[in-house]
Amino acid sequence: MNEQQQQAFLAEPHVGVLSVASDDGRPPLTVPLWYGYEPGGNLTFFTGTQGRKARKTGLIRRAGVLSLCVQRAEFPYKYVTVEGTVIQTDQPPTAEGLLAVVRRYLPEEQAQGFVAVELAHPGTTLVLFTIRPDRWLAADFGEGAG
Repeated sequence: MNEQQQQAFLAEPHVGVLSVASDDGRPPLTVPLWYGYEPGGNLTFFTGTQGRKARKTGLIRRAGVLSLCVQRAEFPYKYVTVEGTVIQTDQPPTAEGLLAVVRRYLPEEQAQGFVAVELAHPGTTLVLFTIRPDRWLAADFGEGAG
């Protein structure tokens, strides 16, 4: 895939798989998540700082870099992995910042409800991370097939 194809594929509403360096000799933390992206821009995603999610937030802040992989699980198989640097952390994020991510995955009314619940959830502090793509890795296993 060329750069334009990679960016267009990443802009589709796939579930991303985030990987960030771990601590205490454990393997990297790898988790699925929703993300926001428009070609030529930065990646965004949010997480909470309650319970198990607190570890993810801390690791991202400490490392300052991460990888995000998205894939098409049916033929023609494709994937794009972005290695990037955290350039902004919004805590708490704005409703618009959250909606920019959630609207990609849910219809508008459900997206609005989801964000309202997330922002009002007691004991949870949300964090919106903005990531600058530094390096792209990609493959299209359907190219040349057929």
